Amino acid sequence: MDIKNKVVVVTGAAAGIGRALCEAFATQGADTVVCADIDINGAAQTAHSINGLPRKVDVSVEAQIADLVEDIEASVGPIDIFCSNAGVLVEGGADAPDVEWQRLWDINVMAHVWAARHVVPRMIARGGGYLLNTASAAGLLNQIGSAPYGVTKHAAVGLAEWLAITHGDAGIKVSVLCPQAVRTAMTEGHEDHVAAIDGMLEPADAAQACMDAIRNETFLVLPHANVRKYMQLKTGDYDRWIAGMQKLNRAYSG
Repeated sequence: MDIKNKVVVVTGAAAGIGRALCEAFATQGADTVVCADIDINGAAQTAHSINGLPRKVDVSVEAQIADLVEDIEASVGPIDIFCSNAGVLVEGGADAPDVEWQRLWDINVMAHVWAARHVVPRMIARGGGYLLNTASAAGLLNQIGSAPYGVTKHAAVGLAEWLAITHGDAGIKVSVLCPQAVRTAMTEGHEDHVAAIDGMLEPADAAQACMDAIRNETFLVLPHANVRKYMQLKTGDYDRWIAGMQKLNRAYSG
């Protein structure tokens, strides 16, 4: 898809990858970039820097996503590209509190579901559109130290696959972003974590990989090239891969 002159919505736009996506879309010539975030001040700063539109939205609430879609479609125009980017991380295993499991489920998974529920039918009615969903390499591999993150990011990848499979013939293109460590508030203080084993990228690097993927209509966006190799190792010999991950767990979970 050609990004030029498109109407784009980005959630989680106040900082990190979301802000970098907004900047990249503006640079690529998008007509309007809607910078949406629960942090309206941060969203406004991002919007001001690119002449975009700030919107406050809590993606853990379906009604707010529905209202965002309705607002932009009515006041700006048809949404061409929807980037469901907001995400959160919590450490812990199966013993993590239920409230944290639910919070990650709502933001890391259901926000993507709700965005698709409210924007995809509109896109299909007018011949197509684009979804960019931010997941993580944890959704392809796993996350040492965080069961809720690893599980919800797996679900996010599965949803993106389903959307691409089910709605591709109706003109819906899907890309899913699966980076390892990116220098954001989420990774601050975790520069030595296992996710940074192949280096920590800047948000602009991840955003540029997304621009390339949208232009080429590529499903899987891997700013860290080694992730593809790790996926191949996983599917080639699952037991050996588990053993390797156990080794990483021993090294990094202490």
